[in-house]
Amino acid sequence: MDVEWRSFEAYVRGRTVALSRIAYLLTGDHHLAEDLVQQTFLSVAGRWQRLVTEGDPDPYVRRVLYHQHVSWWRRARRITHVSLAGVDPPAPDRADQVGVTVAVQRALARLGPRQRAALVLRYFEDLTEVETAAVLGCRVGTVKSQVRDGLARLRVLAPELAELLEVRS
Repeated sequence: MDVEWRSFEAYVRGRTVALSRIAYLLTGDHHLAEDLVQQTFLSVAGRWQRLVTEGDPDPYVRRVLYHQHVSWWRRARRITHVSLAGVDPPAPDRADQVGVTVAVQRALARLGPRQRAALVLRYFEDLTEVETAAVLGCRVGTVKSQVRDGLARLRVLAPELAELLEVRS
């Protein structure tokens, strides 16, 4: 048990920053992102031995993170707009990209959680449509429509990002 615990501790230390960035993109709030990552690690801790024996635990952990976020959203549904004004980004940006970063964060915050999750998985984590569908637990067609609708909504919400969106489409 001690070896498995050390393995879990090493995983948590190694993946907390990356998972926190993803959680921040999903929630738009540093504190909620920290809570989401902690809740994900708590959910995974009890299954850690099985996950390690089956191979790479990372896809499962990310899937738990995304499902946990959707569950929070379904329970809360009280937050309709998350303002990112005055919030520092989780990692330092290069000066020439600050404007784009802020515009993307604000636009993502105005999307629904499913569209936001699909866009983050496809374009931030660079997963394929099949991998994204596996993480979200839905069909590939659902991923395609969520991404299409999310990009269309981003074009309306943030027309200044149109050039960036055209490159990605």
